[in-house]
Amino acid sequence: MPELPEVETVRRSLAPRLAGRRVVASSSHPSAKFTPAIEVMGAEFTTIGRRGKYLIFGTDDSTELVIHLGMTGQLLLHERPHVDDPYVRATWTLDDDTVLTFRDVRRFGRLRVVPEGDYTTIATLASIGPEPFGLEFDGDRFYEALRTSNRRLKTQLLSQRPVAGVGNIYADEALWIAEINPGTRSLSRPRAHRLRDAIETVMMQGVANGGTTLRDYRTPDGDTGSNQMHLRCYGRYGEPCERCGAILIKRTYDARTTSLCPICQAR
Repeated sequence: MPELPEVETVRRSLAPRLAGRRVVASSSHPSAKFTPAIEVMGAEFTTIGRRGKYLIFGTDDSTELVIHLGMTGQLLLHERPHVDDPYVRATWTLDDDTVLTFRDVRRFGRLRVVPEGDYTTIATLASIGPEPFGLEFDGDRFYEALRTSNRRLKTQLLSQRPVAGVGNIYADEALWIAEINPGTRSLSRPRAHRLRDAIETVMMQGVANGGTTLRDYRTPDGDTGSNQMHLRCYGRYGEPCERCGAILIKRTYDARTTSLCPICQAR
């Protein structure tokens, strides 16, 4: 599933090309998850923003098109639509004759049009935590947020409540850097600060490398990211830990496959 670095890469690519463009035609798959695409017909995109893993397209009619890519969603910008692609779920033809296409093989993505700034109908977005690069994401606030739950630490991170945008890949990477076991249920304040810094580090690295492409993720131009070349823990079980040399292992916590070092990240 695309996480914050992948979604931010998409946003940065689309923002200068879509802002100020008007939608002159739109279409969608009949599923209610995608039909909101039609609601922005005639609107002009004014801003292309992001909150966690959500893309937020502001329009000149005081509404926002909110897009979640799901597991396999891709936003691609074309000279003309790929009409023969069975996985296209929505298209927006712009006033410069380019076409923005939402392609989603597994159909886990979703679209919603809401009044500007009103996310009450999108529960995860309405309750999302601070951005990992913002001033609100400081160590003390992060520590207090983690104290509100007794769930495993990795599960808390994936909930989006302590911090926005962290998914399976970047959770594994940050926990490895911070030398914290993913199954831990509580942290001391100093370790919470250390994890906070590790999250910021892996997110900044992911953005700098254009995101992580393991299978489906693509930029709007169809390119892949390169962060998969820099992963130090995620998906590397069976390989030696770069820090201590122990063999990384695989565990499942709350139905999520997790890579970790049994020495560096011992409980």
